[in-house]
Amino acid sequence: MIAHVFGTVVEKFGSSVIVDVNGVGYEVQVAAGDFEATLLESKIKFYTYHHIREQSQDLFGFSSLIAKKLFELLITVQGVGPKAALAILSLGEIEAVRNAIANSDAAFIVRASGVGKKTAERVVIDLSDKVGHAIRSDINNIGLSNIISSNDEALEALMALGYSLNDATKALEGVSTELSTAARVTQALRGNI
Repeated sequence: MIAHVFGTVVEKFGSSVIVDVNGVGYEVQVAAGDFEATLLESKIKFYTYHHIREQSQDLFGFSSLIAKKLFELLITVQGVGPKAALAILSLGEIEAVRNAIANSDAAFIVRASGVGKKTAERVVIDLSDKVGHAIRSDINNIGLSNIISSNDEALEALMALGYSLNDATKALEGVSTELSTAARVTQALRGNI
């Protein structure tokens, strides 16, 4: 299994990028946001999901571990393959997609290319309790400092320690975002003892 690739972006086309890793080019399919953010000749690291089928092998890449974990949850849903999961992740920021699933917003999910109404409903039914708590849309600016971001290093650290996305999100609730990453992880772990 290829867990990640780190190298130089040498080509971009369609929804794929080719990452040169010490002379070997890996074609990595990415979500729209990662594709747009990727610059030619820049160094990049993608967490990858290596999808093996009888006829082919594909690498799907993600700029954050949280995006990869959400992708892995999406492909557990009946009728959602890797390409449909990538289309769902391409709908917007990872936090927006996660929040739509947590809020059971099938109308948001159905906007993804190749995802029908029944599949979108299945996604929100199967995953709404697995992606963490929903963030209310009526939160005022004061409450925004406590919202967990998809770029949260503490969240990624907890997931690297074996927490699910849902459990890591719950563990970080109420932990100040003003603390260092190490302090936030320590506080989250202490809260779960």
